[in-house]
This record gives sequence, structure tokens and C-alpha cells, in this order.
Amino acid sequence: MKTMPVTDFKAHALKVLGEVAETREPVVVTKRGKPLAEIVPFAGKRTAPGRLAEALVFENDIVSPLGQAEWNVCR
Repeated sequence: MKTMPVTDFKAHALKVLGEVAETREPVVVTKRGKPLAEIVPFAGKRTAPGRLAEALVFENDIVSPLGQAEWNVCR
């Protein structure tokens, strides 16, 4: 994993971002020799919380017995 001081990153940020995107290898940015940040390639879309909310079906009465038609579907 490549490391570079924050001053170098500041001077060459666009070049470093381009290299990370092209090589898919992360770069650790350091300040006074200690890791400060890690630049990683974008992994793609992540599932956002609530994204599947419209797929949920809410039943008003969960205590009453099911009818014969619903029972056969739930088997």
C-alpha cells in the first residue's frame, strides 16, 4: 500500500485520485508519519437504509387466523 505525506497529497491530489481510480490500490495519507486518511477506490452503489421499504407489506391484524386462501399461499 502506497503512503504519502499530506503536503504531497495536497500538491498532487488530482493525480493521486486518478492513480487510485486506475490502479484500484488505496493510498494512505500521513501527517508527521502517522496515518491521517486512506484514499480508496469507489466500490459502487451501496444499499441505502430504507431502500427496500416499498417492498414491505404491512398487515393491520397479525393476530387473527388466516383464511383458507391465505393459508395455502403462505405454505
